[in-house]
Amino acid sequence: MASDHIPLFLADHGALDFLNTVMQVNGQPQDMWQSDEDVMDWLTRAGLASPGEKASWTAGELLQQARRLREMIRALVAQKKAGETLQPEGLNDFLASIPACKQLRSGSGSSVEIVKIYPGHSATHLLGPVAELAASLLAEADFELIKTCEHPDCRLWFYDRTKSHRRRWCSMALCGNRAKVARFRQQQH
Repeated sequence: MASDHIPLFLADHGALDFLNTVMQVNGQPQDMWQSDEDVMDWLTRAGLASPGEKASWTAGELLQQARRLREMIRALVAQKKAGETLQPEGLNDFLASIPACKQLRSGSGSSVEIVKIYPGHSATHLLGPVAELAASLLAEADFELIKTCEHPDCRLWFYDRTKSHRRRWCSMALCGNRAKVARFRQQQH
């Protein structure tokens, strides 16, 4: 990726990981996407696109569409979390622009599975699975368990699927550890 940071997949839901591509670095929001290649790398790492996926869009279009979709999803997640009435027209328009169909795929032996494919190679088609993940999150997730990290310098989202539902940090290794170190230092003074 063009930025100094690799994408973090710690939200336990793809749509929230998509939102987490803007993160706080030294107190300032940093967009991890600076090019079409950054978005393509994220989609590939998320398992939502294949490496070397054929591209048929103008330079910068995937980046622009991904950022637009990300902000739509961010607004809807914030509305839902605040208990407000959702205004899903933008996401619905995005979803309506993505033709998709289901096909059977043969597995090993006699096993088969139904897979959804997105014919076409436009930027919008490539982002179709993300838009569907967001719609699924908004319609089906328990929003009592959708949280933001409690560390004051972090705003990453996550889906708290822990047994006790007491997850506080985007990651114990990142923010949880920073909080422990800060608490320890405060106790030492």
